[in-house]
Amino acid sequence: MTPSRTDSAPSPLVKAVIPAAGLGTRFLPATKATPKEMLPVVDKPAIQYVVEEAARAGLQDVLMITGRNKVALEDHFDRHWELEQALEAKGDDRRLQRIRKSATLGNIHFVRQGEPLGLGHAVLCAQAHVGDQPFAVLLGDDLIDARDLLLEQMIAVQQAKGGSVVALMEVPPEQTHLYGCAAVEETDEPDVVRITGLVEKPDPADAPSNLAIIGRYVLDPSIFGVLEQTPPGRGNEIQLTDALQERAAASGEGAGVHGVVFRGRRYDTGDRLDYLKAVVRLAREHKELGDDFSAWLEDYVAELRDADRTPSATSR
Repeated sequence: MTPSRTDSAPSPLVKAVIPAAGLGTRFLPATKATPKEMLPVVDKPAIQYVVEEAARAGLQDVLMITGRNKVALEDHFDRHWELEQALEAKGDDRRLQRIRKSATLGNIHFVRQGEPLGLGHAVLCAQAHVGDQPFAVLLGDDLIDARDLLLEQMIAVQQAKGGSVVALMEVPPEQTHLYGCAAVEETDEPDVVRITGLVEKPDPADAPSNLAIIGRYVLDPSIFGVLEQTPPGRGNEIQLTDALQERAAASGEGAGVHGVVFRGRRYDTGDRLDYLKAVVRLAREHKELGDDFSAWLEDYVAELRDADRTPSATSR
């Protein structure tokens, strides 16, 4: 990729922001006392997949934006000396390494959002920590397969072109009301587009395209100044989409928004049904459990099909 900027070298990305202040109401009662980010996806909490993704992309300074009842997040990414000693005493090195991994993924910090004023406000809470450097934002509801280097590609685009970068994915037109959607222009690079407009959760008839924003962003720090002036929008919340719309239409330093069209494997843990689908898909790919789980799943599906074909006693 040939950089298009002619000014000084871009600042390297080293920081990631993970908003994690949501109440998780769609998963009640499971999330009454447990943060939704700590719900297990096979054998790891969902939030760990996200932090591992940031670490793979070289972002080892991670700030989580949390709220009340999120102490479990801090505990998970801390050392658990008593448990470690118990596993050491048993000689259980495999599990010992697993529980230590979460505490060694990077420098993880926490700040509370205070009020549930939207994603834009959550990002604004990171301003003091981020400073004047570009940074990534990763939403925990979207898990990106470790084999698909989406974040790395987005960082490369931002470093080459400047401004901000969002991840886009094609969705069925009838689902556009669930996402922010982008109006785009093609560039000379495959699956890299220039964004000319953004609409938060449009009706299908009003959607500028079926390219939906998914939960990965690489943002220029100028976004903070825009967010400070962004009034509450849809849902009476400060929308990050509204601030990005302003950046897309602006010119000058830090302006402009590009999109990377993602065609890889994404696991949506944002609602109950998609969460269950994510667990099944990742369980089939698990290096230890995958073969056995897949074999059981095939047998189970076959049993269901046989049961559907067998007439019930009442129908005879």
